[in-house]
Amino acid sequence: PEGYDHREALFGVPPYGGSIAQSVFYADSDLCDPTVNTRKGYPIRSKDKSGNMEPWPSPYILMVDRGGCSFVQKVRNAQRSGAAGVVIADNTCLCTDKDCVSANGQDVCQPAEPIMADDGSGGDISIPSFLMFKVDADEIKAELRANHMVQVEMQWALPQPDDRVEYDLWTTPSDPVSKDFQKKFKPVAQALGDRAYFTPHMYIYDGIKSNCQGFDGENMCFNLCTNNGRYCATDPDNDLDHGISGADVVKESLRRICIWKHYGDQDGVGNEWWDYVGQFMERCDSPDYFANDECVKDCYKHASIKADIIDRCISDSGGLDQDKANTFLDLEMQAQVKRGVVILPTAFVNTVALRGGLSVDTVFTAVCNGYLEGTEPKICKECAGCGDFDQCIAKKKCKSKNAGVSTHTFMGSILFISLIFGGAAFWHYRKTREEMREQVRGILAEYMPLEGDDGQVGSPMDFARRGGTENLMTG
Repeated sequence: PEGYDHREALFGVPPYGGSIAQSVFYADSDLCDPTVNTRKGYPIRSKDKSGNMEPWPSPYILMVDRGGCSFVQKVRNAQRSGAAGVVIADNTCLCTDKDCVSANGQDVCQPAEPIMADDGSGGDISIPSFLMFKVDADEIKAELRANHMVQVEMQWALPQPDDRVEYDLWTTPSDPVSKDFQKKFKPVAQALGDRAYFTPHMYIYDGIKSNCQGFDGENMCFNLCTNNGRYCATDPDNDLDHGISGADVVKESLRRICIWKHYGDQDGVGNEWWDYVGQFMERCDSPDYFANDECVKDCYKHASIKADIIDRCISDSGGLDQDKANTFLDLEMQAQVKRGVVILPTAFVNTVALRGGLSVDTVFTAVCNGYLEGTEPKICKECAGCGDFDQCIAKKKCKSKNAGVSTHTFMGSILFISLIFGGAAFWHYRKTREEMREQVRGILAEYMPLEGDDGQVGSPMDFARRGGTENLMTG
């Protein structure tokens, strides 16, 4: 079976390439209250000694009604209750689903599919969640209300068309979240080589749709836009009079698009593009230098990029100064609408959006899960799950797979520890023996001199000086 039609949340951390299969419990609640009552809902469980229904047995997937609060709040409360995953049951039919509208007799329907967006606080969500459309969710709720156990499998199988994976990154030059990724991912892109094709995308706001271009063609959004209000970006420092402007961000976006067209589009790796972005973040990523042409030229030099090629690309695409269309920026806006990009940054692998934090190892794992089974490159088999990921990518070999140690290292460690304890024990023995001698000397020193067998008066310290080999208890 193909499963239920659903929409994935734009927050949480799904196990890409894996799945979660557990029993489902219906909370019979919108789960907006942080205090979750795990002893209610369906199916009905047996009662404990106190007469209360047993709580939902972990691990479980929790079905929750839509409405009342944000998606993030619902999933967070479910996560705190111990859920391994969450299915949000939609409560309104899609207007396009005539059967659902007719069966439910609803006067109100939703014209567009709902989006499980992050409300800005979903960074602490670690479990995955789906939204299931009303017609399907109602069927599952009916089974659960009838006290029938239902098991649901949540899968994140990436499309696996062939032996090459295509992956994209949507971001902006001013986006702070993706900077660490862009600084560190170049070695991974190089290690994947021609077995993976990368495409960077710059998110551009449509100024015309945002009413930044007036009826007379005047730019109504000032320095947030270029081309008389056609292409815009948000102001990174929220200060229209100082620092980096939205127009500066658009210009840098177009520059990076052109660098990729000439230095990365052919092989899908783009060493020069990664070098330029890294150099720009190191040298020019500040209010004083972001729009500084000399700083940009310095980055070109260190990334081995020819400035005249990029300048010509910017000009030939339509430029940024006049009230006319720019081909590359128009293509980016069309692509972002088609792909449905609503959160920045967002990475896609084989057209599937990755959720959760943007990190090097997360994207690498997703890319490796995107290959047709049996066609994964050697670097995926070697470094997936490696304890020292960065070292593995650099050396193309994992030295700490499964956190194991060699027999030689293990035996050497045991021998070293044995020598340490043995030396400590010997030192303690010698120290104790000397202390006993000192005590004996002190005791004997309290007695008067004794006459020896030869008639000579001896010293009581003679025993101690001889090492204590005579028996004091015998005559």
